[in-house]
Amino acid sequence: MEPNCKGNAMNILLIDDDAKLQKSLRLALETLGQKVTEARDGPQAIELLGHRLFDAAFLDLRLGQEQGLELLPTLLGLAPGLDIIVITAYATVETAVEAMRRGAFDYLPKPFTPGQLRLILERVVRLRRLQSRAAELEEQIHSVVPEADLQTEEPVMKEALEIAFKAASSEATILIHGESGTGKGVLARAIHARGLRSAAPFITVHCPSLSAELLESELFGHVRGAFTGAVQDKVGRVALAEGGTLFLDEIGELPLPLQPKVLRLLQEKCYERVGDPLTRACDARILSATNRNLDQAVAAGAFREDLFYRLNVIEVTLPSLRQRPKDLLPLADHLLQFFARQSSKPITGFTEEARAALLRYPWPGNVRELRNAIERGVILTAGPCVGLGDLPAQVGLSPLTRGVEVGAAATLDEIEAEHIRRVLAASPTMEEAATVLGIDPSTLYRKRKRYGL
Repeated sequence: MEPNCKGNAMNILLIDDDAKLQKSLRLALETLGQKVTEARDGPQAIELLGHRLFDAAFLDLRLGQEQGLELLPTLLGLAPGLDIIVITAYATVETAVEAMRRGAFDYLPKPFTPGQLRLILERVVRLRRLQSRAAELEEQIHSVVPEADLQTEEPVMKEALEIAFKAASSEATILIHGESGTGKGVLARAIHARGLRSAAPFITVHCPSLSAELLESELFGHVRGAFTGAVQDKVGRVALAEGGTLFLDEIGELPLPLQPKVLRLLQEKCYERVGDPLTRACDARILSATNRNLDQAVAAGAFREDLFYRLNVIEVTLPSLRQRPKDLLPLADHLLQFFARQSSKPITGFTEEARAALLRYPWPGNVRELRNAIERGVILTAGPCVGLGDLPAQVGLSPLTRGVEVGAAATLDEIEAEHIRRVLAASPTMEEAATVLGIDPSTLYRKRKRYGL
């Protein structure tokens, strides 16, 4: 949202009853590349804020019979994220202090120069970028994962990383494909870190997490009153990703009604917040990931073909952990060191029996399952090494006794138990495992108890 940057203009509300000053200030703001809407008085400003979203407002302290200071709390109540700059020809220290106390962003005495105006707009932009960066850093802190080590000895993984990192410095849309738990989100962050937008936010949208209506609000934002429960304006994740990267995780689960709007975001780089007719520009690079076969989803009518082609400019396929046997033990050692430091335990490694079991097990949940298994082992071990008994039970089963396959000489209960075991291993939470299995969490709990899982 830099002033004078095409496509990144802020929406500014100018509240002043002096037509001459309003005209000159509007001209100055538009010269700086901003979009300006005018209001003559408090009621008109309140009406505009009731159905439109603004980034900043210039408020005259004297509006005929009204006092701008009295209007300040009302405006901020309607639009909590609004940056209000108070302007007045009757500047005093007392009014400046009172304006700031009531929530004004800044205070600008008349007459002011275009240079002063530019500086104050740049401050608004910097603050908004810092807020976006803080939101992105907070998200990173809450999603810190120890498997962020992308070192590999496997040719298939090296090939995937080579493609990803070659494309990182471009603005190309990248689709990352791979089984659940292979590290698609980790790779997306690594691409962002190596790109031209690395200093800007990296914002994730988890497509399967919400209904179509709530996901649209999460993605694009909404204005107050857009739907039941929308009690205040909300900035969407597209806006938070301004200047940076927007990562659409599990894009294959994107609801059909929302797919045309994401397609427009990709094609035209613009969008509207829910309940707001104002079209906004989007300056964010789009990365996406999926564990689904999108070709099959397109053929089945579950995914738009034009959206698939827009997303799939460059495709990177991450191999499963089963396809990376040379990486398994180095990755397990890396994870062990991470969790040992985190728990302040003097753990030096694995027993030989445990290392052999790690190599035998097929890891249907990939790196995520390996991480969970190592974390469990570190927590449970009482000695300097993680032993076989510290790892999950399924890891220690030999190839002859581990699991059953469809079509084998096994009962339906045995097949169901094995399927539930593998889904649980591949899922980060019980709720997600229940969703994959098509049952509610309470049913999954009973089945786990029944089969001793």
